[in-house]
Amino acid sequence: MASKIPLSVVAISLFIGLALATVDEEVGTIDFGYSGKNGPSYWGRVKPAYSACSGKNQSPINIIQKNTVLNQNMQLHSKEYKAVVNATLINWGHIIALHYSGHVGWMEINGTKYTFKQMHWHSPSEHLIDGRRYAAELHLVHEAEDHSTAVIAILYRYGNSPAEFDPFLAKLGQAFQKLSKEKSDKEHVTQVNVGMFNTNPLTQNSRKYFRYVGSFTTPPCTENVIWTVLGRVRFISKKQVEALRAPLMPGYKDNARPNQLFNGRQIELHDELERRITNLQIKKKRTNN
Repeated sequence: MASKIPLSVVAISLFIGLALATVDEEVGTIDFGYSGKNGPSYWGRVKPAYSACSGKNQSPINIIQKNTVLNQNMQLHSKEYKAVVNATLINWGHIIALHYSGHVGWMEINGTKYTFKQMHWHSPSEHLIDGRRYAAELHLVHEAEDHSTAVIAILYRYGNSPAEFDPFLAKLGQAFQKLSKEKSDKEHVTQVNVGMFNTNPLTQNSRKYFRYVGSFTTPPCTENVIWTVLGRVRFISKKQVEALRAPLMPGYKDNARPNQLFNGRQIELHDELERRITNLQIKKKRTNN
């Protein structure tokens, strides 16, 4: 059964428990939307705290692969997540998030350790690849000791076979159904205790990924966020996408921010297959010489 709790109580309890820390873009009364006078084009003017939404290094973006810079030295180290942890699925009204109790794990980027804090979904996808928008997108939010943030984005396309569908989402099916029975509003949230949950599906390595510096994709749109967008697109069913949207408030079921201006930023690409081909070519050249 889903429980309905005042937003302020949930936010305070999560902050005290360090399950959210300071990296969450969804804490607080919802005073922005995805259309009309408080839609994405106006976020930077809703209030001074959201002024960064009008910044020049915003997310999401359209990743044009031919314009990326190949960096085979770029790595995504040690996504060491615990196999089984206690989790709670929360409907914030505009987004569905999965929060974990205690320490879940961490990853390392450029020598900095980022602790895994929470994950949440957007549908349709926020990032585009070569102009293509996908069915959904999962964000794994991490925070370092200096409060800097790194996010891993996983894209989902529609699949045809149940064997293709993401098993991680499949295990949350009943929890999503419970959330749908009692809707959240702008002052209350609903939550379902998932219990001990296996995070192994999150640790699947991607041999190809893109990296750039951007921002949170909802207000306050904080910048200097390191984004790692995985190149391996996973599969999702239409029923699973409907489950992600059903509990959300009207006007927030399509919760993808439009892609933002690139403004000359650099997108780096790591491609394991390309690196292997290059190494083979170098080895062959040395042998011939």
